[in-house]
Amino acid sequence: MTTLQLLISTIDEGIDRVRSLVLPQREGVGYVISWQHSAPEKPRHVPQALQRPDIVITHLQGRGLSRNRNNALAHATADICLLADDDCRYTREGLQALIDAFDNHPDIQLATFQMLSAGEKRTYPARSFSLNSPPRGYMAYSIEIAFRREAVQGVIRFNEHFGLGAERFHCGEEEIFLHDALHAGLSGRFFPITVVTHDDVTTDHIRVRERGVLMAKGAYLYIGYPAKMFLYPFPIAWRLKKNYDVPLLRSLRYMFSGLAYIIFHPSIAKAGRITERKQER
Repeated sequence: MTTLQLLISTIDEGIDRVRSLVLPQREGVGYVISWQHSAPEKPRHVPQALQRPDIVITHLQGRGLSRNRNNALAHATADICLLADDDCRYTREGLQALIDAFDNHPDIQLATFQMLSAGEKRTYPARSFSLNSPPRGYMAYSIEIAFRREAVQGVIRFNEHFGLGAERFHCGEEEIFLHDALHAGLSGRFFPITVVTHDDVTTDHIRVRERGVLMAKGAYLYIGYPAKMFLYPFPIAWRLKKNYDVPLLRSLRYMFSGLAYIIFHPSIAKAGRITERKQER
């Protein structure tokens, strides 16, 4: 039997929301909760509903979403892992469809799926495709990503310079994770299957005007699009202006600031790669 674990990242009082995430116990499905504590004096009472044999709870001091995801990954033991946040919701049928996708495609080590969100309108391609050649404009959120544990552990991890709670770059961790995974030789595929419901909007929508988010967008261009890293800030800034009314000059200023920073600190780009790249995309 193929086993699945949901790798749930939460912080402080967010542990209480996880009670609404976990499903009734089922053979082959479990949960790893990485519970981050922003301050030593914060209470650490584990809700009774989470004291189950299929749930592993591990503690982590400090902040940083990428640190939290890496901690959950380090404690995973199942065949397949699905990234999760504490405000996600799942169904038995959706998780079984995810397991079936991996079982039916034994050559796939990494997969992305669909999210149903009440907070934002999101459309997906109607057909499955290789993540090595995605359609124009496609991007995946962290909670849409699943992978075979043995293909990822010891090979790649989340780049802790990116994501909520990071020092300088406050988003982009999922794009870099996928980039590093594919460049490490993992085979990836998108499946038009809804596996998660999310009732909020993502960081890109809530905090799109923030300096750290805009800087992260610029820094990612160095990693994902090195040949066009100096050209792409302009169309991105235009889209941000059109869709979110972010001033053009603000977008360009901070994107180029993030790009310049990572150019002069290139080791940041490789911080999620545990082993050397096996192949180019």
